[in-house]
Amino acid sequence: MRRVVIVEDHPLMQAALEATLEGADGFTVVGTATSGLQAEPLVSRTQPDLVLLDLQLPGLDGLSCLALLRERHPDATVVVLTGVEDDEMIERALSGGAVALVRKSIAPADLPVLLRQVMLGSVRFATPRIARAVVTQATRQSQLDEARTEVCGETGLTARELEVLEAVARGLPNRAVAKELFLSDQTVKRHLRRVYQKLGVANRTEAARTAYRLGLHAAT
Repeated sequence: MRRVVIVEDHPLMQAALEATLEGADGFTVVGTATSGLQAEPLVSRTQPDLVLLDLQLPGLDGLSCLALLRERHPDATVVVLTGVEDDEMIERALSGGAVALVRKSIAPADLPVLLRQVMLGSVRFATPRIARAVVTQATRQSQLDEARTEVCGETGLTARELEVLEAVARGLPNRAVAKELFLSDQTVKRHLRRVYQKLGVANRTEAARTAYRLGLHAAT
């Protein structure tokens, strides 16, 4: 569970952010602040994993607040929120220690997905277009993971045998499969024999066709 502090002076925006994250899996809001002066004491008290920080704050501006947080809480991940198109401010925020920048125009449903990617280090600058791309990729990956789980359950394939099957479905020869999966050629051949047996197929072509039929084509 990711612990989140929200620093946002606009009441409606703060409430919307809090409701969005509290309603999403993997996040809990441990505190909110409405000014830059409140931010550091709140972070010190709650020790969050993630800080959502508005750039335009009363008392202590967002960039100054960011600098203070990076100095006193270097382990906290700070994501900057902005509703303005100011390239200089954005660059100063990113160079000042923010791990990512999120536009306030982002769709609420996209925010948790985007923040998960941020925590994994996959996103630095997030426009709505990038956010949609991240959500799309995450959805595809989730669907592929579900397909893999179902295939293993239906066929009895192990996770490694499934990886070999997916590589074969992409047209890789045994040597390339071995290199990609850090296996010996003989081990790949052994896995393939088991794959053929479990799928009831006779060769690579039939195995690849079966992989597509089972919904593993997203791996290609």
